[in-house]
Amino acid sequence: MSFSTSRTAKAFIPGATLVLTGLLLGGNTAQAQISTPQPSPKASVMQRVGLTDVTVSYGRPSLRTRMGFGDANTKAVVNYGQRWRTGANNSTLIKFSDDVTVEGQKVPAGEYAIYTVPGKTDWQVVLSKNTKLGSDVDGYKDDENVASFKVKPYKLGEKVETFTIDFTDLTPATANVAMLWDMSGVKFKIMSDVDAKVMAQINAKVINNASPTSGDLAAAAVYYLDNERDMKQALAWMQKANATDPKFWNVHTEAKIRMKMKDYKGAMASAEQSKKLATEAKNMDYVKMNDELMTDAKKAK
Repeated sequence: MSFSTSRTAKAFIPGATLVLTGLLLGGNTAQAQISTPQPSPKASVMQRVGLTDVTVSYGRPSLRTRMGFGDANTKAVVNYGQRWRTGANNSTLIKFSDDVTVEGQKVPAGEYAIYTVPGKTDWQVVLSKNTKLGSDVDGYKDDENVASFKVKPYKLGEKVETFTIDFTDLTPATANVAMLWDMSGVKFKIMSDVDAKVMAQINAKVINNASPTSGDLAAAAVYYLDNERDMKQALAWMQKANATDPKFWNVHTEAKIRMKMKDYKGAMASAEQSKKLATEAKNMDYVKMNDELMTDAKKAK
């Protein structure tokens, strides 16, 4: 009886082992997917333009001895006059955190696909609400556009092997989106409505606030100075900020405001105070800037 039990056990154990081994091998096979580099790897670049975050996500094809753009009878990756997804793999996407103006056209906050039609003398650039087309440019529809405009291509100083999108020519409220490949470049301008947003903050935190902080007073004064608004108001705000919490950089700004108002004597006094505070703080950059401002004030008298 015991012998019979032993034989039965032996009969079942190998089968169970085979099943278990198969399960283990199958599990390992499913998990052992091979990852290889993409020929056109994905990339993302983000830039704050004014107070708006702009993000571009795209695939980056490389030339690999090919031409980037050319006539239909050439071996170019993209033929002139051919609609292009402006990259590789999926649609190239641009996302705006706030409403913006793109090449003079209003574009609501949101995410859009960038489609282009490269040409010898100009490129058509389109921002489309359809972000799922990818390489299926035949499915493109004009009525899904939120912006459409033409820009002029320019010749690069050196060849760009891998397609690149970047932000250039930054100002406090604008930036250009530059698209570079082979020996060609194009760019288009994005403008953020900075002034309305900043003025709304200044109204809420300074103008209509009975007890503004010294930091908000100083920030409002700097904005007025940088944008050449009411210098008397800027001076009043900066004086109030410096009366309670004088910082060498804010006192230096007061000197700059006075220079703008042609109050050279007052500018000299503020620069002297800022220099003293900067010296105590061991900030030699501001010491130098105050020296330069005082030299300019003496010349302007």
